[in-house]
Amino acid sequence: MIRRRRWRPGQAAAADAAQAREAAPDERVAGRRTPAVITLLSRPGCHLCDVAREVIVKVAADLDVRWEERDITRSEQDMHDYWDKIPVTLIDGVQHDFWHVSEQRLRAALTGPGAHSGT
Repeated sequence: MIRRRRWRPGQAAAADAAQAREAAPDERVAGRRTPAVITLLSRPGCHLCDVAREVIVKVAADLDVRWEERDITRSEQDMHDYWDKIPVTLIDGVQHDFWHVSEQRLRAALTGPGAHSGT
């Protein structure tokens, strides 16, 4: 007697995800599939943004992580979402901190167990 496996919804997606994880183990760093990107949301004349930038520059250089800065005054949506929170730090597009950037928290988020994976 030949036994056939019954297909279940999501079964193929789970198998594909497992295969992708096994196929590219060298791309993972600290459990991360792609390198993190730190984004600083700021605006001109913001002294807290200047302080946050110094922390981000230091941590990004130490951990070899790419970072970018985005001026919220150039986007109506950013102004609406963040005008009262800047500076805002995002890791892979997900809000991490606002008003103050803690060097220790930023390092932990990028290197510690359960480090942000971009999902």
